[in-house]
Amino acid sequence: MLTVAEALAQVLATARPVTERIEVPLMNALGHVLAADVVSSVDVPPLDNSAMDGYALRASDAGQALPVSQRIPAGAIGVALAPGTAARIFSGAPVPAGADAVVMQEDCTEVAGVLTVSGAVSAGQHIRPRGQDISAGESVLVAGRVLRPQDLGLLASVGCSAAQVYRPLRVAVLSTGDELIEPASGTLREGGIYNSNRYTLAGLLRGLNMELIDCGIVADTPEGTAAALLDAAARADCVITTGGVSVGEEDHVKHQVERLGRLDLWRLAIKPGKPLAFGSIGETPFIGLPGNPTSVFVTFCLIARPFLLALQGADEPEPLRLQARASFVVGSPGTRQEYLRVTLENTESGLQAVSYVNQSSGVLSSVSRSNALAIIPVGATVKRGDVVDVLLLDTLA
Repeated sequence: MLTVAEALAQVLATARPVTERIEVPLMNALGHVLAADVVSSVDVPPLDNSAMDGYALRASDAGQALPVSQRIPAGAIGVALAPGTAARIFSGAPVPAGADAVVMQEDCTEVAGVLTVSGAVSAGQHIRPRGQDISAGESVLVAGRVLRPQDLGLLASVGCSAAQVYRPLRVAVLSTGDELIEPASGTLREGGIYNSNRYTLAGLLRGLNMELIDCGIVADTPEGTAAALLDAAARADCVITTGGVSVGEEDHVKHQVERLGRLDLWRLAIKPGKPLAFGSIGETPFIGLPGNPTSVFVTFCLIARPFLLALQGADEPEPLRLQARASFVVGSPGTRQEYLRVTLENTESGLQAVSYVNQSSGVLSSVSRSNALAIIPVGATVKRGDVVDVLLLDTLA
């Protein structure tokens, strides 16, 4: 079995990003992947401006009474400041020529149009210089960036009204298993289970701003599986299945992928999620996730998500690892790297990881009621108080 790191490296090495670009209005660009570098044509701020409500003056004049010669609100341009005078100025307003300092209004007294200042004044204080944030000609964002709310604001600050982005990846999702029943179908029949994996994957893909092609539930037959895989591969940039990649007689997905394309990877040294498959159907990449709900979530986040982002052209860094003290025990060393579902809590001594009571791969509540995954390496044991690496679920989904 491959390790998680080996499998991820092998999967990412095959990624061929989409190249088709579209232009979207900036208001609709959240979550899209930037397809071209953005270089600013302006300075931000465009002029020296006041960081405070107060008075603009020459620092060398601060020790004397100064007539207030003008009032400069934000958006207005004042006249050059004569020596021995001051200007009433407001936050964001351009600093007039001749002034080299702004004194906050709390340190000023104006009586009958004459200003006196308390305390020392230094040149440059409370002035935001032109181009302090961004200089004209500076690269603002580079291609591959997944656009966040703050990125949209940054692009707007340099005058962008639209963004060149890669068109969203099309991902087909198939669920396998005759036991699966859609929640809308009503009461469970005996032996059936509701299809939770479909909704987990739909949420994960939409969270990545990708287009979901919902192929529904596939019957557990070789012919039905093959037809569904071929149809999905023709419509999508990547096909994801849940179930059908283990060793049971009714697990048809793995065999049909081998027949219709190729299987490059099968089975990982990971818990939960050992039966994970990767390959292609024709030229369309294929990811076969396990059937158990928690295994679906964990393997998607650790393997499928980075691969899909690479296909989307995103330059995403590896998720940050934090450290926390374990409030749980792992007494027996395992042969697979384990990802325990935990809740991180703030304590006086730092972060503490509290393990969910049931770590079975079929218990989806272990993910829903946790906020992190604690990483237990192969062969490791954990005592209470030991430091463990953790991944925040919010950075993975």
